[in-house]
Amino acid sequence: MSFRTIEWRDNKVFMLDQTKLPGEEVYNEYGDFKSVAEAIRGMVIRGAPAIGVAAAMGIALGAREIVADTHESFFRQLSNICDIMAGTRPTAVNLFWAIERMKRVAEANQERDLNAIREILRLEAIAVEVEDLQICRAIGANGAAMIREGSTVLTHCNAGGLATAGYGTALGVIRAAHEQGKNIHVFADETRPWLQGARLTVWELMKDGIPVTLISDSMAGYFMRKGEISCCVVGADRIAANGDTANKIGTYTVAVLAKENKIPFYVAAPLSTFDLSLESGDGIPIEERHSREVTHLAGFPVAPEGVKVRNPAFDVTPARYITGIITEKGVLTGDYRQRIRDMVGK
Repeated sequence: MSFRTIEWRDNKVFMLDQTKLPGEEVYNEYGDFKSVAEAIRGMVIRGAPAIGVAAAMGIALGAREIVADTHESFFRQLSNICDIMAGTRPTAVNLFWAIERMKRVAEANQERDLNAIREILRLEAIAVEVEDLQICRAIGANGAAMIREGSTVLTHCNAGGLATAGYGTALGVIRAAHEQGKNIHVFADETRPWLQGARLTVWELMKDGIPVTLISDSMAGYFMRKGEISCCVVGADRIAANGDTANKIGTYTVAVLAKENKIPFYVAAPLSTFDLSLESGDGIPIEERHSREVTHLAGFPVAPEGVKVRNPAFDVTPARYITGIITEKGVLTGDYRQRIRDMVGK
């Protein structure tokens, strides 16, 4: 990879500012947990696995900032830091998975001195990043088998290196197929209103020399009906116990179109994205973002002032539309509820 999405260096967190892509490749430096929380909220970093890494690193930064004479005071302040981090984005379950992981590590070492706990949290945050890279490569290897030679793959939003610690889930599958020498082509939906497909996915694929064609979201059905799409691969922000999957708004539309046109539709995600506490996708919280994201494009108004706007950032694709869920442990098909329970366990 020719870029780093997020990195811990010199006791600071560095992030590639995704709000400035593709025009500028700018790395922001963060020295405190509140600025990391704002970076997550403001989509400087986005994508469920990357948000999890950022949250872990933010908590590690926060632990270094805590001034405390007692363990009780330290853990009270650490809990507050975790609460602030949890309030940044509601849909991506990896955020909450990472927060709970950092809490467990701190509590497991509560008898240690405070500086030791701070160092343990730093090492754990870096471990989250390293493990994510390994997991995404495993997802890619498992999913590449689903991509046939000569395929044209449709993807929606950005589930690549920018959405993870550096390799990608959906784009990890595509990268792995490309690395195997398969002659493949990618169609990338632009993904309104944030244009993650146009700004980020296309940027990544072009950097890697993977052939890509950009289309608007509403063109997907046209190309499917013409027989120009072989399969679809997308990422996920949360997967319920029955396989219902939340992903960027517009994913449900792509899945329905794929089903109508008898095109395989795959979800690629790490096991940390599964939320077995939710029986179905009906319980997944859906973030609604500011109306300006819809009414303006690159700062310019594209709608009449004062118009009423709805702006859900995600939608839920029912499991019946999903051909397979690609994870680091294998590809789930068939009875998702049972297969997920067997693989994820809880």
